[in-house]
Amino acid sequence: MSVRRLADESVQPLAFSFNRANQVWAEQTIQKYPEGRQQSAVIPLLMRAQEQDGWVTRAAIEYVAKMLDMPLIRVLEVATFYTQFQLKPVGTRAHIQVCGTTPCMLRGAEELKKVCQHKINHEPFETNADGTLSWEEVECLGACVNAPMVMIFKDTYEDLTPERLEEIIDAFEAGRGDEIKPGPQIDRMLSAPVSGLTTLKDIAPKPAAPEGKRKAAKGAAAANADLPPSKAGRPKTHAEETSEALKSPSPVKVSKSAESKTSTAPAPGVSLDDKNRPAAIEKPAVVDDLKLISGVGPKIEGILHELGIYTYAQVAAWKKAERQWVDGYVKFHGRIEREDWVKQAKALAKGGVAEYEKVFGKKPV
Repeated sequence: MSVRRLADESVQPLAFSFNRANQVWAEQTIQKYPEGRQQSAVIPLLMRAQEQDGWVTRAAIEYVAKMLDMPLIRVLEVATFYTQFQLKPVGTRAHIQVCGTTPCMLRGAEELKKVCQHKINHEPFETNADGTLSWEEVECLGACVNAPMVMIFKDTYEDLTPERLEEIIDAFEAGRGDEIKPGPQIDRMLSAPVSGLTTLKDIAPKPAAPEGKRKAAKGAAAANADLPPSKAGRPKTHAEETSEALKSPSPVKVSKSAESKTSTAPAPGVSLDDKNRPAAIEKPAVVDDLKLISGVGPKIEGILHELGIYTYAQVAAWKKAERQWVDGYVKFHGRIEREDWVKQAKALAKGGVAEYEKVFGKKPV
């Protein structure tokens, strides 16, 4: 096994701390272990530190050691032993793990490595010129039937060709990685035979309804949605009212006077007239408590209100460009993506605190 050492001091940050959501998660994780065995949480805590910053820093190791009341050398031993921990900075947009074990090797893993060497850097664990991409070869990732494959973050991309991997790398480099669907990159269902089902054909999923029938069903639903509450059979819900407001062709523009009250000045280069700015709505009769979204405090909630953002459904509908605009406006440096505001908002919009607790295993903080 190769020697694994921490990155040079020149790239090490001076300090580390979990953000609010991760701190709560870490404390809850520690409580899962019996009294006197809390140090068993060292691996999940180091993994969460890596997910937050992209790699495991010396400061993060010291922070976890202090949090678990462990000798620093013990945490260092764990971080340097397990190859899942990245001990130096990796690509900020993607770190590509290429499986090189026998099934993938026989199915073309060497060609995938050559793609990474050509498009990223000839050496593993080294970033490209912009620092956005890096790669490494790893042992079996458990998708042998779909060889060859790679893993990026927590997703696997399988049944790859060199050409398809090039397209995936280009997408991540351009910041469009979320547009690439994980899993098989050919026409097959998960690990089903490439030739199609050979057994259980009688319980195969039924084909989708013809396009004409789907359009007719959508038209009927749309017509019913336009009926007044008395004719539709029930009053419109808060979520439905918000959805209709979001679909309005003339979104409300926030007045200049309101914009001037913004408690946080927009970051340089962020325009209030940008096409990617999320659509605003008139303040509804019932305003959602946006502070239930981890990362949103009273100050940020006030800024969102000034921008015409009042409901969970609005946040849940943000596309990537809109998230990036808000992130830049409030100078969050990626916090919206890290804390996954959209997923939180979807849960809250669907069922409030109960649904949030069901999805995240904890109450909003």
